[in-house]
Amino acid sequence: MKKKSTILILFLIISNFIKAQEASKIQNPPVIMEGLVGSRGFSYQLVADKKFQSIPSLGYYTVVNFQTDWGESKIGDYMLQGHLTYTILKGLNAEAGFFANPVDGIRPSAGFIYTYANSKVFVLANPRVDIAKNPNAELFALAEYKPELNEKLNLYTKIQGLYCHNLGYDFHSRSYVWLRAGLTVKEFTFGLAGNFDFYGPEKYNKNNLGFFLMVNLF
Repeated sequence: MKKKSTILILFLIISNFIKAQEASKIQNPPVIMEGLVGSRGFSYQLVADKKFQSIPSLGYYTVVNFQTDWGESKIGDYMLQGHLTYTILKGLNAEAGFFANPVDGIRPSAGFIYTYANSKVFVLANPRVDIAKNPNAELFALAEYKPELNEKLNLYTKIQGLYCHNLGYDFHSRSYVWLRAGLTVKEFTFGLAGNFDFYGPEKYNKNNLGFFLMVNLF
């Protein structure tokens, strides 16, 4: 009887230890992949914001997007960034890494990332600047509103914006406003989309109106 009690106590201790270890793991948000088929062409975006399990204050943040135009074989419009992040306060991270686009190539970059999230709202703001001659200063931001319609379905709306200004020559470099409205079922979101893009000092405008599909990869 005593032996059985000892085994039971050991089992409970081990079970509680395993549960504590699982609870202490960082709950990373999903990798978000989105494609848009529209009037201008095909747009793609990937966003990942992950923390290291062994060093929770450190992480990696990346945003990749590109736009292809119908009838063109080359991708002339893309932006890519990869940054290591360090948590300063809850919801606020410093970042340092690189940023790349077809005009400036690859440049070192640094900035901050602020996030706020609950069951219905997600907000992200990411100001950054190139660490280079004639640097670009940029603000990337997005806000999502996704209330529950029923047990299986959520409404999904998003506004995403970017403004990039060249500090060395003092001109508008790149900006956009992207809008999404649709429905979410499990890890899939789909609906209507509009990309409104502006390029260079003259703010030359190109729009892409169509349909999007977004997938959350855990």
